[in-house]
Amino acid sequence: MFGELIAIDGNNIRVKNLSGKINLQCLNYHVIVPEKDKNYVGEILHMTDEEVLISLIGEIVDGKFYQGLTKKPSAANGIRFLYKSELELLIGHQSNIISEFEVGDSAIYNGYKVCASTETFFANHFTILGNSGYGKSCGVARIMQNIFQVRDNQVPENAHIVLFDAYGEYNQAFDKLSALPRLNFRKFTTEFNNPNDDVLKIPLFLMDEDDYALLLNAESASQMHVIKKTLKLVYIFNSGKGDLIQYQNEIIAKCLMDILSSGKNSSQMRDQIVAVLTNYYTNDLNLNTTISQPGYNRTLRQCLNIDDQGKMPALNLVIDELQKYTKVNSEELVPVFDFNYTLEDFYYALEFALISEGSINSQQSYESNNMLKNRVVNIINSEYRRFFTMNQYISKEDFINILFTADNGEKNQVININLNNVDDRFAKTIVKIYARMFFSYAQGLEDRGSYPVHIILEEAHRYIQRDSDYKLLGYNIFDRICKEGRKYGIILGMITQRPSELTTTVLSQCTNYIVFRIYHPDDLNLISSISLNVNQEALERVKSLAPGNALVFGSAFQTPTFVKLKMPDPTPNSASINVNKLWY
Repeated sequence: MFGELIAIDGNNIRVKNLSGKINLQCLNYHVIVPEKDKNYVGEILHMTDEEVLISLIGEIVDGKFYQGLTKKPSAANGIRFLYKSELELLIGHQSNIISEFEVGDSAIYNGYKVCASTETFFANHFTILGNSGYGKSCGVARIMQNIFQVRDNQVPENAHIVLFDAYGEYNQAFDKLSALPRLNFRKFTTEFNNPNDDVLKIPLFLMDEDDYALLLNAESASQMHVIKKTLKLVYIFNSGKGDLIQYQNEIIAKCLMDILSSGKNSSQMRDQIVAVLTNYYTNDLNLNTTISQPGYNRTLRQCLNIDDQGKMPALNLVIDELQKYTKVNSEELVPVFDFNYTLEDFYYALEFALISEGSINSQQSYESNNMLKNRVVNIINSEYRRFFTMNQYISKEDFINILFTADNGEKNQVININLNNVDDRFAKTIVKIYARMFFSYAQGLEDRGSYPVHIILEEAHRYIQRDSDYKLLGYNIFDRICKEGRKYGIILGMITQRPSELTTTVLSQCTNYIVFRIYHPDDLNLISSISLNVNQEALERVKSLAPGNALVFGSAFQTPTFVKLKMPDPTPNSASINVNKLWY
């Protein structure tokens, strides 16, 4: 069929078509162009009665396939189709081995399956793309089910996969997992009246100022400062540690001294001090604290009395009393959150932080920072508060271990977190808080990378956006995970129908791609820029792929390959509506 070399144009060669006819079944098949020390691998792109156009994609040397060319072939004698052993170098082994997992059936070679390197795929960030209705959800479910098949008499029992399920589609997709030996699947939900799943929890004591900034939608550095001060006050007021009473006295005393030096009139100062000490006081420092002078004792409240001329005669006595409590410096105190607290405790501390920051003296400061208080109140008065209710304190390590521990004491390999019952902003906050928690936990492990966690984001464009996080926090958690996560074992898997809406940092760090039908020009251009190995013909085919078919490429695949994924069993609840059935 293949004759002598006619021309070489870049990585394409044209050879004579000895059969003298067009055989469409041969299009996209791979061929070998033999040389003395290597075999070139090519793909048939086009055919006429006279010639065959072959694109050279790589070389086989010493039984291994390498993408790209070190040099061009000197001739085209003896071109032939690949042997089975050579084809397996391109699309994966056909036997069930642990180093590879099945992606789907080859769209070109009937009876052959396409496999990917388990190590190379899951040790790197990956993206699954495609328009709605063309197989992303089923593809994800099928691949996950394939991963957990028994191979070489082993199962990945030490896997930790967290799937953030935007619409609750995957609740049933992994139910059969728990029937396999040493494998378990656990479901968390944002629906409070669901008797079958665990309600998602977000422990306040594991959140830091960055998490609260996301939760409260902070917008400025001054608000970040208030949040940081609030957390310190939560520690001082609620940790129950006896040696902190001196710091409680100190921060209350300093707040009162700020009021006394505010320049306001005596009535205003008295009212503000009474208001503060009504809500914030200790056994040592309160409205009934005794202030002594020779032969005469008065309470602090009595020392706030105002004379006929509008003066506070005992002002200096109050100041002297308050100065007794300022011998320590709470600014040097480092909070340790080894105790449980509530949203009400946070609100209590936030109010004091706003007072002590002078919000009652500055209208601009009050309006800016009071937004934080309003947002806390909104959460407290909503059902969302139940996500933050914990019965007791547990460490971050224990909390994560509990997530991945089944009722029978074995490990949960897959966790599905159903976000369908919360609004988009709160869902994004949940995802970011959990992502930060996994990342910070992995960073703290002495044996780096010993506890890998794969975070899979359904509808990733809802969470990974060009947010203001970098301006406010100095980083975006998903950008950080994409740049640093692999060395700690935190891997992102992103499922989206609009890759062009993701940040460029995230996309640039992804190594493997599974692309279902997609036809938006911006998204196609993005795919083209991701991989130099994806040619224009492949992109044109992507625009018209049937549901369940995909183009796979990246470091886990030897060459860009079209596959047909099998339907998962069970399927996710992602099917389109049946209009005829519903209408008629």
